Amino acid sequence: MPTEAPRKSPEDWLIAADPEKARGRFKVFLGYAPGVGKTFSMLSEGIRRGQRGEDVVIGIVETHGRKATAELAAKLERVPPREMDYKGTIFHEMDVDAILERKPQVVLVDELAHTNIEGSRFAKRYEDVLLLLDAKIDVLSTINVQHIESLTPRIQSLTGITVRETVPDWVLDRADEIVISDLTPEALATRMRRGDIYPLERSERALQNFFRRGNLIALREMALHRVTRAVDRTLNDYVKSKQLGAHWAVTEKVAVCISASSQARDLIARGARLAEGLGGELYVVHVQSRKDEDPERHRTLEASLQFANNLGAKVVHLSGKNIPSTTAAFVSENRITQAIFGRSALRGLRKWLYYLAIQRFMSEAPHVDLHIVTQESR
Repeated sequence: MPTEAPRKSPEDWLIAADPEKARGRFKVFLGYAPGVGKTFSMLSEGIRRGQRGEDVVIGIVETHGRKATAELAAKLERVPPREMDYKGTIFHEMDVDAILERKPQVVLVDELAHTNIEGSRFAKRYEDVLLLLDAKIDVLSTINVQHIESLTPRIQSLTGITVRETVPDWVLDRADEIVISDLTPEALATRMRRGDIYPLERSERALQNFFRRGNLIALREMALHRVTRAVDRTLNDYVKSKQLGAHWAVTEKVAVCISASSQARDLIARGARLAEGLGGELYVVHVQSRKDEDPERHRTLEASLQFANNLGAKVVHLSGKNIPSTTAAFVSENRITQAIFGRSALRGLRKWLYYLAIQRFMSEAPHVDLHIVTQESR
């Protein structure tokens, strides 16, 4: 009687479907403050994957003296760190070369924003991670929201705490998955008072400074928004691959459609307020026209676009003979949720031509919420 072949696991099917993996998968556990459970979640996933038969090792994990974290870390193989002498003090850094020689399937790398000791292979830990990914090793890593480069100035202003270590946004954009390790500010404060995060003698001082409730609420909102952005990017890839409708969206996206008019700044400012209120992204869209070659119009347009850049908008230049259709195509392809157009007090034929243009835009981009702002002629 023939023996039944063993049933393949999901991981076996993945390997069979993708035998020549181009690079490792990159998963990031994002938190809004120390103590929310990023490292604990990363270790828990590493243990689960090890139990499923994957070869998992710890590259570097910082327990910060937390007992529960240390107990989890003890359940996984650890690649010994390198001892490095810097100005008479011994530091322990992740041994990238030893990990590459060991060739695990998955490696855990804590604190992505860490700056390596002088003399290391790379200046930053995230560069170590990129090398491991290129070697087709999956990486699980952690980071707090204050270390994301584009958010650092805002967070420093909010908390008064200087953030010295950052990770460029493009590194996180390379992540295949970003998971938030979430905890309410109240629960985090309770953990702090119990001494679960810092020693009790430091806890009360921390609660009066970085861990003030207002700070935690704001930081948590930023972290949630960053994860939403990652989800929307993943959804965008899915929508394009499946050719789904433009109504599929998570993040609000506001597009201000401008011409080379002196009134454009007012529209951009209104769009910026709307985007901020919705917690969304701001786009400023201009369809190029031969009229823009006029020196005065060109100067006006450049000033408006500089104003948009100062507000952090994504400036988009489009070309096309039919302005409504060209704009509608951009709005649909990029899943814009709110579009803003200006309207001067038009009369006669120009009034009807404007309405026809708006009607055409609406018919070709029916999913978008349209805002028409009446402006005084100047």
